[in-house]
Amino acid sequence: MNPNDPIESRRPVWDRFVRVFHWTLVSCVLLNRFVLDGDADLHHWLGYLTAGLVTARIVWGFIGSRHARFAEFFPTPRRIAQHVRGLLARRPAFHWGHNPLGALMMLALMGLVLAIGATGWMQTLDAYFGEAWLQDLHALLVDGLIVLVGLHITAAVAMGRLERTRLIKAMVTGVKERW
Repeated sequence: MNPNDPIESRRPVWDRFVRVFHWTLVSCVLLNRFVLDGDADLHHWLGYLTAGLVTARIVWGFIGSRHARFAEFFPTPRRIAQHVRGLLARRPAFHWGHNPLGALMMLALMGLVLAIGATGWMQTLDAYFGEAWLQDLHALLVDGLIVLVGLHITAAVAMGRLERTRLIKAMVTGVKERW
């Protein structure tokens, strides 16, 4: 069956690794940003865990299941332009996996998490301990991550409605459904 065939109404898309990665990363970010207060050790360990999760997801992007592989959805300029043209014409192409803008967002989020992890780790080094510029950069990156997460959630809801798919449910069950 054609992968873009609109007749097919449901398909397993997100494997268990991708789903566990996603929700564990969400939990770590929420805990570190909004819950933990004054527990520096736990904050550090959750930060290391998030960096490890993203590193594992990058590896999975090369060896994982079909829709988890970067080759399946990597957001080239051509793919992005085609997708944006389709959105502007109110005829977006359907993608079982990430659409090009969703892929761009995913890569941006993962890059930010790694940058946050790096700046957090640097603050534990003697060479950078107590450096205000590094603390400010770390905080700015976290704020940027939270903004992008909000945009990510908004886009998932909007694209779900536009494509008539249950995107958020798919990240829980692994099955993408069209309605």
